[in-house]
Amino acid sequence: MRELGRRIAGLLRPGDLVLLTGELGAGKTTLARGLGEGLGVRGAVTSPTFVIARVHPPLGDGPPLVHVDAYRLGGGLDEMEDLDLDVSLPESVIVVEWGDNKVEELSDDRLHVVIARAVGHEEVLDDVREVSLHGVGARWADGAGLESLSVSVALSEQAPSA
Repeated sequence: MRELGRRIAGLLRPGDLVLLTGELGAGKTTLARGLGEGLGVRGAVTSPTFVIARVHPPLGDGPPLVHVDAYRLGGGLDEMEDLDLDVSLPESVIVVEWGDNKVEELSDDRLHVVIARAVGHEEVLDDVREVSLHGVGARWADGAGLESLSVSVALSEQAPSA
């Protein structure tokens, strides 16, 4: 998941909104960590669950990463207003975990990353991830390089052993 995040980061630019969807433990924060590494931002990208959002400034010329965890928010964009994401969006990459039906109004252009994991047998539960990428809007109309990730997306990701 981390390596996939690094690869996706290579396609991102200021103004991009990325929504991460998946069950608890699916790997959303790990993918966000890879995005941060790929974008070259300062600070460890960790779950912002209790602070809701963290800004990671760039170490070089790239955009800042704004990492948001909307898990505890229920009211959509109105509840997110205090975060001023609309102000940060033009110069940042904004990544929102649990953002479905909460932040879509921020941009007509967004990348949805859906992470599914196998459920059922305990030994399988944490091992297999299937990731789908879906670009919305003019920014992603021609794929914007997503096809270069098709091999990673089509194959299941093996999580490292603990």
